Amino acid sequence: MVTQKPAIPKGTRDFGPAIMVRRNYILETIKKTYQQFGYLPLETPALENISVLTGNYGDEGDQLLFKILNSGDFLSKVDKADIDQGYKKLLPKISNKGLKYDLTVPFARFVAMNRHEINFPFKRYQIQPVWRADNPQMGRYREFYQCDADVIGSESLICEAEIISLINQILNQLGIHDFILKMNHRSILAGISEEIGAPDKVAVLCVAIDKLEKIGQEKVSRELEAKGFTPNSITRLFEILEVSGTNQEILSKLSQLLKKSTPGTEGLKAIQQIFAYADNLVIGDHRVQFDPSLARGLSYYTGAIFEVQVNNQEIGSIGGGGRYDDLTSIFGLPGVSGVGFSFGVDRVYDVMEKLQLFPEFQNTQSQVLVTIFDDTTVIHALQIVRELRKQGLTVEIFPDTVKLKKQLNHAHKKSIPFVIILGPDEIANNQLTLKNMATGHQTSQDLNTTVNLINSTQSK
Repeated sequence: MVTQKPAIPKGTRDFGPAIMVRRNYILETIKKTYQQFGYLPLETPALENISVLTGNYGDEGDQLLFKILNSGDFLSKVDKADIDQGYKKLLPKISNKGLKYDLTVPFARFVAMNRHEINFPFKRYQIQPVWRADNPQMGRYREFYQCDADVIGSESLICEAEIISLINQILNQLGIHDFILKMNHRSILAGISEEIGAPDKVAVLCVAIDKLEKIGQEKVSRELEAKGFTPNSITRLFEILEVSGTNQEILSKLSQLLKKSTPGTEGLKAIQQIFAYADNLVIGDHRVQFDPSLARGLSYYTGAIFEVQVNNQEIGSIGGGGRYDDLTSIFGLPGVSGVGFSFGVDRVYDVMEKLQLFPEFQNTQSQVLVTIFDDTTVIHALQIVRELRKQGLTVEIFPDTVKLKKQLNHAHKKSIPFVIILGPDEIANNQLTLKNMATGHQTSQDLNTTVNLINSTQSK
């Protein structure tokens, strides 16, 4: 019998018990925080139909998909003409399944398939492996775990502010304090594309500048020129991207540069609103850095985009995400907007190992839903959510200003035992109205008494 040296495919890894204890520490920290913010668990298959995967990640992303050959004689329907026409013509004849590239597209497919059973807005978290046929290197693997949190069915920018709060809370709990949460908006990139005279090349622009940190300005310039950008437009692009200062200074400068662009102006306005919400929701400093050069190469993003980098670590981003306004439409469910973020647990692990942040090692539902009475009470509601979470409660906020009946129905469907109602009278009297969803009984009192009531009721 011929023996062979045992090995695993390049870009994959085994995890022994000692490593798994540390990985589980990360996963449990992330999972617990996702649950505290009201996200529900979900899993989708490792395999997806090729038709689900292709066309959502851009041409470069499509080339990184792991395709699975059809069973049996997969070449039976192939002739020389198919081969001569290239892989795009050949692929459908030899493969109809692939390993999932990320968790967002399968999530959109799930939402479309289960639209009649889902209670919108729908918040889900998902922690599973994904696969990419990438060139393995430090911090980049062919099989790795993603930890996603998404809310779909709401256009409210409160959802973006919640993601900022979520990211900060998780990283602080893991001991990662020296990080930057970069944020931009696809509409701002569209405005920049207009400003440099290439309004029809937004997608190409995003793919190219997404590589800035990896390959540098010179190579990005050559790629843009090859895609039809003029030297003047490229020069103008980097003049805009190099605008510096505080967040507000950069926003102010871009407001002048993009004042003739409708999408650019709308994107800047959205960023300002997200900042305002985050200032009232995040516990501590939210560490957001507005970066007009942030692009995120995936083609399905349409709004705010996020990326987290740990300072002084040569490992790239440890997470990213953004808003996608119409991803479910490819599955027959148009007009459903979503926004989410994903941690790459493998990169988080590498950072924590380098910084020696691991401690020595030898099913939750929300307790309360905070409602929004109207547009004038939003900021106060966000502040109450922040204070309740500081007290250790698992809290979520209904992100849209809809009728109170709908918000109460949302809490009922999710079996959330308590609802806090904040109207102008409550705010004026510094009181909270607490509704017990099981009994229907309502009481009004200050925040500390409200926390004690919730804790004492649930401990019985």
